[in-house]
Amino acid sequence: MNPSFDFHGRTVFVAGGSSGINLGIADAFAKHGAAVAILSRSQERIDGALEQLRRHGGEAAGYSADVRDAAAVSTALAQAHARFGPIDVLVSGAAGNFLAPALGMSANGFKTVVDIDLLGSFNVLRGAHEFLRKPGASVISLSASQAFVPTPYQAHVCAAKAGVDMLTRVLAMEWGGDGIRVNAIVPGPIDGTEGVRRLAPNDEERQRMTARVPLGRYGTLDDIAGIAMMLASPLGAYITGVVLPVDGGISLSGPRDFSGAWAATRREG
Repeated sequence: MNPSFDFHGRTVFVAGGSSGINLGIADAFAKHGAAVAILSRSQERIDGALEQLRRHGGEAAGYSADVRDAAAVSTALAQAHARFGPIDVLVSGAAGNFLAPALGMSANGFKTVVDIDLLGSFNVLRGAHEFLRKPGASVISLSASQAFVPTPYQAHVCAAKAGVDMLTRVLAMEWGGDGIRVNAIVPGPIDGTEGVRRLAPNDEERQRMTARVPLGRYGTLDDIAGIAMMLASPLGAYITGVVLPVDGGISLSGPRDFSGAWAATRREG
């Protein structure tokens, strides 16, 4: 084991950690010795995730809460702190998405994504501050390339994730004096995730998306988890305020055309 990636004796809290990229990150930290706490709305998903995490032999706990509920999030963070002690690594990854043109979504649909992605991120980060290890904590949010690549059919995500990126930079400045580093990861298309299933719902759209990736492939859960561990490790000790694309270069190719995926979604609906 790389000594920089030895997380024995450290606590990791992952909001949204019961599935997808977030569970992949939680699993990687558990595999490298961390005690892991996860937060999710679904108790069923939490139970399944904890079974996976505990296979590595360490401690894991799950808490059910909606990231849009600041009080519930704070309660879960306090419970994790009471059980495991100061939080060394905080990952904020809860997110929502669907395809729709701006004129094809309701105000409530737009608000739902902004509330989950942006307000939820604020609730997790703000609520965690008092429980973070000071100095030494690493905070990592999950963003999306829609934050800086204007993308049709994604107005809600573009707005929400742009907010997450700016929140990352502001908190890096405000919390640096506490010895807390705040960064964000921008995943590309990660195979097997709900996000890819929504944005590339059939083989044609999968091939279209893959063709736009300079590295010529979808990413894996390990691609993202490895960068999260790097940012949280001594290797990332002088990195803060960074929004880091881990996307095979797809964000270099400009806006993605989701018109085909939108049409497929409409046909299936």
